[in-house]
Parts: sequence; C-alpha cells; structure tokens
Amino acid sequence: MAEIDSVDEFLAVAVDAAKIAGEVIRKGFYQTKHVEHKGQVDLVTETDKACEDLIFNHLKKHFPTHKFIGEETTAANGVTELTDEPTWIVDPLDGTTNFVHGFPFVCISIGLTIGKVPTVGVVYNPIINELFTGVHGKGAFLNGNPIKVSSQDELVKSLLATEAGTKRDKLTIDATANRINSLLYKVRSLRMSGSCALNLCGIACGRLDLFYELGFGGPWDVAGGAVIVKEAGGLVYDPSGKDFDITSQRVAASNPLLKDAFIKALQESE
Repeated sequence: MAEIDSVDEFLAVAVDAAKIAGEVIRKGFYQTKHVEHKGQVDLVTETDKACEDLIFNHLKKHFPTHKFIGEETTAANGVTELTDEPTWIVDPLDGTTNFVHGFPFVCISIGLTIGKVPTVGVVYNPIINELFTGVHGKGAFLNGNPIKVSSQDELVKSLLATEAGTKRDKLTIDATANRINSLLYKVRSLRMSGSCALNLCGIACGRLDLFYELGFGGPWDVAGGAVIVKEAGGLVYDPSGKDFDITSQRVAASNPLLKDAFIKALQESE
C-alpha cells in the first residue's frame, strides 16, 4: 500500500481532475449533443472523449509513472490488462444515456488501484454538485461530510437498484426481466438511475440498500464506487456471493446486515 501522504495527494489530484471534467459536462449538459452509437443502445458523445483526455492529462502530469485505463481509450484500442502497478481507472462520463436525454444522473468516476486493490475513489455528479470520495482506511465522504451505509436489516423494507444494461437480444432481456420479477416480490421497490457509479454511491450514503448489476461496461464503472462503499461500511461482492473481481463485469453491494439475504434472493432469481 502506498504511503498515507501520497494517498492524500492521489485523492486531491483526482478531485481536481473530476472538477475540471465536471465543468465540461455541466456546459455540455444543456447543449445539443453529437451522439455516436457503440451498440444498439450504447452511446458515446464528444463530451465523453474530451473529458477522458482532460482527466488523463491532469493525472499524467502529476503521476507520469502510473498506469491508466479509460472507457473510451479501451473501446478504441482494445482491452487493457490490470496489473499490480498503481493504475487509474476512469469513466469520464458514467450515465451517457442520461446525459444525452438531459436526465441529471451523470458522473465522472475515477478510481486508483494499487496491487489491484481499489484504494482511492472519486465520483462526481457536476449537475447536482455531489462529490463522493473514499480512501482505503480513511472513510467515505459526500461533499466533505462523512457518510455511512444504511442500517436496514430487512430485505422486504429495502430499496433495490439495478440496471437494464445495453444488450437487447431476447435471451438477455428475458433473463433480466425474470430476475427483476423475482426480486420485486422480496424488496420494497426498485430504482434504475442509469449510472453504476452513482448506484454504488447510493449504497454508500444510505439512499439505497441493495444494488447489483451484471454485464456492465468494465472496471471503470466500479473502480471509484467500490472504494467509497467499503469506506462507508458497506460490502462489495460478486452477485454469487464470491469475492468481488473488479474485472468481471459483475457487482453487488449492500450493508453487511443484508448481504446473506440478498445473495440468497439473487441466487433464487436465476
């Protein structure tokens, strides 16, 4: 693990990078967007690309020896392998579909892994000005105020979040619908915010009790939020109950009180 002083510097620089990119997103949010399709419903805008460049340039200026993985560069150049080296993993605009539609759940997600362990997390929604931060062993914060996961211990009283994903083949849609149908009998209600990173932050600050997503884009969707959930006293794990793998495109999160019941409900929904 890096020295504490350097971890504090990592966080400060990441927050600066998020705020620089946030200005671009805030301005672009109210303007006409030029939209490209990565798939049938998977979108990318000029803002995604511009923000990734801004963030990486800022981080590289301060930490030139670190490694970097970004959603847009990975999409353009192929899969980037995660190593034990300090690695910045960035989603420059999580919630691109929301951004295109003017729905204000969008964010920048910046995560730093050291030895493949998520160590620093920054998730910033510039539209509603919410900055979530977390550093391994030092707690989680929303706009500088400490946050904690909920104390809910009953599944039936829990608020669940998930996402519909970007695949539109019948097999995937049927599996998604069947899973949601099964879970809805067991929880209070369901939300789909359109942002994996913000769903994780919802768990961290107690707005949400349960979250799972299967088949999301890549490690950039979870690298920042995973640190924040853990530092807020929550748990991040594979929906099967196994250990969380940042590269697996599978995630579940909750407070510790709900984990076992949630895993059981997820298994019964398959």
